[in-house]
Amino acid sequence: MINLVVFGSAGRMGARVCALAHDDERFELVGEIDECKSENDLAKPNYRPNDRIDAIIDFSSDSGARKATQYAIEHEAALLICTTALLPQTRDIIEVASRKVPAMIAPNTSFGVAVLIKLVTEAARLLGSDFNVNLTEIHHVLKKDAPSGTALRIAESLRKQVGIELADDQIHSLRSGDVIGEHIVEFGGTGERIKIQHFATNRDLFAHGALKLTNWLTQQPPGLYTVEQAICND
Repeated sequence: MINLVVFGSAGRMGARVCALAHDDERFELVGEIDECKSENDLAKPNYRPNDRIDAIIDFSSDSGARKATQYAIEHEAALLICTTALLPQTRDIIEVASRKVPAMIAPNTSFGVAVLIKLVTEAARLLGSDFNVNLTEIHHVLKKDAPSGTALRIAESLRKQVGIELADDQIHSLRSGDVIGEHIVEFGGTGERIKIQHFATNRDLFAHGALKLTNWLTQQPPGLYTVEQAICND
């Protein structure tokens, strides 16, 4: 049984993680922490001081992710950061923490998106410089960050794995209605185009994915991991 604490528990995604964790026999939800807007800090957790904490899932904010990281170090707990639009300094803090605990920054916890990233990087290798690349991400009108964390992760993978640097005008962000999330990568060549795309139709897929990743993370030694490592054995 994995004793779990969720940061950002009152948010849209955090609430779903809590609800699904209640029904998941792998987990015991021992704490739900939400940000206190009036104090710009975190409310006290509802777990007992002597509770063991094995894992922390964060769906809060940049400041919340920092607090979650500190909690992970204090309790020697696995850390899954799902918050997007992290500041570089916060990423550095998480990377330092990964020397002591298993940690992962996962802007998208969909297993399908992990496979999309793997397919995109392999396609880029095979197609070479004869094909140009464009990336489009579409989300609901309330999403604050653009490009999405997932789009940035795809671009990062192309840069690190294939050496392709996407310019700003090759990453397109659209905000429309209540779209949960769509990511389309298009390779354009002479006389042909190839599209690899992923459409999210239910937010629970991200909550289920977060729990699966957390279960995997608790079985790893300290280090900074990626979703692709957990899903695609990269």
